[in-house]
This record gives sequence, structure tokens and C-alpha cells, in this order.
Amino acid sequence: MGMTGARPRVLVVGAGLAGTATAIRLLHFARRPLEVVLLERRAAYRSAGVAYHRDGNPWDHVFNIQAGRMSVFREDVLDFINWANQEADRRDWPRRWASWKFTEQGPAPRRIFQDYLDARLVEAARESCPGVVLVEADGEALDARSHDRCFEVTVRGLTPYLTEGLRPGPLPDTQILDADHVVLATGLELKEPPFAAGVAGHPSFVRNPYSAPGIRKLAQLPPDASVAIVGSVLSAYDSAGLLLRNGHVGRIHLISRSGTIFRTYPGTHEHGVVQLPRPDTLMQPYRGREEFLARVRTAWQAACAIVRDQHPEIDPVIISERVAKAWEPYIPEVIDRIPSDDLRRLLDEFATGLAALRVGAVEYTMAIIERAMRPQDGRVELVVGRVQEISPAESGRLTVSVVAQHERHSLEADLVVSNFGREFDYAKVEQPLWRNLLRKGIAVPHERTGRGVEVDECGTLLSSDGTPAGPISTVGVPREGDEIVRHGRTGAFAFNLAAIKNHSVSVAAHVVEQLELRQDGFDDLAVRHPHYRSYVSNPEEAVQDALEQSVVLEVRRLASRDRRNREALESRLNARIRSMGSLPVLPAGVPRDDRLIRAVVNRVAVERLNDVSVTPRQLRRQLGLENAEHPEE
Repeated sequence: MGMTGARPRVLVVGAGLAGTATAIRLLHFARRPLEVVLLERRAAYRSAGVAYHRDGNPWDHVFNIQAGRMSVFREDVLDFINWANQEADRRDWPRRWASWKFTEQGPAPRRIFQDYLDARLVEAARESCPGVVLVEADGEALDARSHDRCFEVTVRGLTPYLTEGLRPGPLPDTQILDADHVVLATGLELKEPPFAAGVAGHPSFVRNPYSAPGIRKLAQLPPDASVAIVGSVLSAYDSAGLLLRNGHVGRIHLISRSGTIFRTYPGTHEHGVVQLPRPDTLMQPYRGREEFLARVRTAWQAACAIVRDQHPEIDPVIISERVAKAWEPYIPEVIDRIPSDDLRRLLDEFATGLAALRVGAVEYTMAIIERAMRPQDGRVELVVGRVQEISPAESGRLTVSVVAQHERHSLEADLVVSNFGREFDYAKVEQPLWRNLLRKGIAVPHERTGRGVEVDECGTLLSSDGTPAGPISTVGVPREGDEIVRHGRTGAFAFNLAAIKNHSVSVAAHVVEQLELRQDGFDDLAVRHPHYRSYVSNPEEAVQDALEQSVVLEVRRLASRDRRNREALESRLNARIRSMGSLPVLPAGVPRDDRLIRAVVNRVAVERLNDVSVTPRQLRRQLGLENAEHPEE
């Protein structure tokens, strides 16, 4: 069958947020023996990634969104809050946070998220089914090739305790690791800004403000030094806020091409979803950039007016967020009418503005920035324009040349911090693994947007001929382009925590399903019947009722973190499926088999767990998960 052994192996490349979240779900979902290898090339980034690792996040770095939205489980809204208040080890926390009572709307330091993910990963491994094991391995994946419906992955610096199924690699310090499925959770790729080519190694230039060296430079900066921060997105506020909280009195220049400043969430803000009419004017044929933008502005103003009139309880500050969220289901149809070249230009031009419409920041972050921007304070100045070049000045400082419309001016700074962002064009990504995957056609840059790579609805990589590249999936950032055209999520919302939660559920469920089908001899089913996972309508009311009851049980099983509860639910689910008898519930030509019906039920349950048309709190009520830990009730 091409399996690597009696116990299949799933290799998750990258142990940051996306990789850890997916590993947790794999450990929860697997019903048969399985080895989950969680590979990370930077030990400090394990269970954290660039966004949350401790060395790059001092205690003054807080989540941009409210702490109540940081649960790694979308169906368990308060999990992070409950962990922080009841389980977290606070012995080494500074006094301010050691006594802090965390709330849904309040702030939380980013660095504790690493401990939270660690705790949930340990719990998932402890509560996994017999024969399901987690291996946390250090090493860097350099290359991969398909072999007998598995993948051979070349890894450098692999930890010695992972020995089963290893062979020498093509280089002296590499080994070949066989995997039945590979999940790529490689995270953000740094973009090398062309305007900073001449100062890349300059001591007064910080390329990565979330690195330990970057944080040290900010912390050691004289309080009266002048600072230029390239970018005005939320990461720039982290750098500025860190300086201001440490008593910085020198001028801080926030340089922004769009001049965007993010909104401050009201203290009582809660995530919400409103229903809005389909913006029909945007569905008209595309007739050029300016005409299209005019239609967008008109439709947007009309939608905001509807929200104001019909939902007076919504704070005016967050109306744009509600409209942007409500429009997401319609955006794919709008995008489909825009030529690829224009679409790419629009995404480039309005990326920051779209992000600002869709999200704000907590008061803890924004209050100190807003105070410092007031004329009577003046420590923070917004500079609107595009950075053309950063170069060394004769004074030993750095000169930043900014172009705004038809003007060009320069400013000098003692320190320049680049928040220039990620490399979204995977044709330019320097990481060896992605270079090799693209060279071989296993991965292909996203054609319509130029952002991320091509994947199918389950996150499986599509090869150069548009077919699945094999048992290799991806979660998080590499799916940006697909999220834009498939789900209407733009900017960071294509790979933020909310998107990663859904990716982790769907990818883990798909991986487990495919491995089980291969073990059962149905590995070619997806090729012969690509839509076998669809919830097939059936005129027999009894079958529909039995299927519905089965889906409810499966939703509860997928959402449960307790092994005994999952096993009890699994037993009830199997009995329910057997009770369906020989009534047809599968597409014509697919043999009647309990295992295939089980796959159908699982697919529908995953779709329900990932329903973004409701808030997580509404989802939990809708799915009846309040009493999900009591399967016999």
C-alpha cells in the first residue's frame, strides 16, 4: 500500500502556531496507531513561531486582539482565558502580570502563548488513543520527493532520538525521513526589502524586530535617540509601544505608504457577525480600476449605513469590521471578475487599508501610541510616503529617503526598524524546502494573486498540472492566495489565528481520513469519486435522521479533548452507522461500507466546526457543545 510501516507517520514541518495547532488536532482525531513528528529548525520557536516566541516578545508586547479570541480551539472560546487564570505557572512572571485577572476583552502578553500551546500539546499527547505518539524533533527540512505514494523528506540536523525509518541523505549531515503524509506549517517568510540592501548588516538597522537581537537593540537604545519605523501595521506599534513604555523621549517616525492608523477597540468589544445583502453592484463586469473602486466606495458606504441603521448597538468604531466580515462570502465572486494583473495591483495597494478595516487593536497597545501622537506630546509622528532608500549618513546615523506623491524628502535616525513584512511571492522565497518543491513542480505559486501556493479545498498542494501533488498539505501563510479567492479573506486574515484554527481542523481530519482509507484499501476512492465526501441528500427520511445524528456525535468527538469521552462517542457513532443497514447514502458506484459512510460523516462534521458564518460562541451553542463532555447524557 506504500505505507511507511504498521504505524503511519505524519511529518509536520514547522512547530510554530500552525504546526502545533495541527499536531494537536492530529493527536485528537487519530483513532488508530499514528506517529506525529513535529519538526522545528529553531528550538526557541517551538509552540510559538516568530509571533510568540519568548526571546522576541518582552512582557510589554501584548496581543493586538482581545485575549478572549486567542483560544487555539474555535469551539472552546474561553480556553486560553481559563488556562491563563487557572493553570498558568506565574512564578516567574513580573508583578504586574502575576496578579492580573485575564478577561475576554482585556490584554494578555504575547509571550505566555508559548506556554499555553505547550500545555495543550502535552495534553493532546497524553489523551491520544493507544498507539498514537508524538515525536518532537529538531531539524530543517530541505527537500522532499514523492515515492510510492509517500514522501521522502531530506532533513538536516535531525535529532538523534528519531531513528526509525531513517536513511543517509544526499549530504553528509542530512538524513532521509519517510512520511505517509507531510504537512507544511513553515510560517512567515521574511521579505528582503530592496530599499535596505545597502544597510542590511548595519548596526543601526533592525530587520527583524521580533528577534532577540532586535529586541536588545530597542531595549538598549538611548532614550533621546531618534527612531524610524518602516510600516504602520500592528507590528510597528509593538516596537513603538516597547520604546514608549521604557520611557523613550526621542522622536519616533512611523513611515507608512498608506498613512493608515489602526482603530482602538472599545473596552466592551466582542466579536460579532451581521448579515448584509449581497453587494450586487460589485458583481457587474469589471471595467477598469477607477470605475471598480468607485463602485466599491458606493457599496461600502451603503453597507455601513445599513449596519448603523439596523444595529444601533454596534459601536461606530467597529462598523467597518462588521461590514468587512459580512462581505467575505461575496468577495470570491467579485474577485472572479477582476483580471489577475489588476487583482495583484489592488491587493498590493490596499493590503494595509483592508487590514485596518477588518481589525483594530486593544487599548493597551493603542492608548500609548495615540497619546504620543498628540501635538502636545509629539514623540510619535506619522510620515506618509514610500521608503525609496535607506543609506548610511556621514554622521554615522541612517538616512531614510521617502517619496510621497511628487515629493521626496529625507530624515535621519539613530535606529531604523523595518516592519516591511513577509515575502508572499513563493517564487522569491529563499527557504531551501520551498525552492526545491517549486523547482520540482510539487508546489506552484498561486496564479491569480501571486501570494502563497496553489492548494485544493483540503489544503493539499497542487502540482504544476493542477492535480494533487500527493499526500502533502499546508496550513497557514502559504495558503494566502487560495484563502483570498476561495473565502474572500484578505491580508493577514488569510493566515491569522482564526484561519489557522480552521486549517488545523480540516487538514488534520483530511490526513487521518486518507490514511485510514489507504489502510482499508480505499486509497483510490478520491480519484474515482472526487466528491464522495459530500453530504449526499437522500429521500429516505430515516437515513437523513440517522446521518444527522451521526454528524452530531462526530462533531462532539472531534471537539472533545478527553480520550475516554472520544472513545465513548466513537462507539455510539459506529453503532449508529451500522443501524443504517443497506440504505444507499453514498454516490452511485461507491460500494456500501461503514468506513466510507464514516468518512462522509466526518467531512460534514468538519464543515460544521469550521462554519465562519457565526461567532465561536454562537458556534458552540449551535453545535450543542456545552454538555459535550458528558456523552451518555
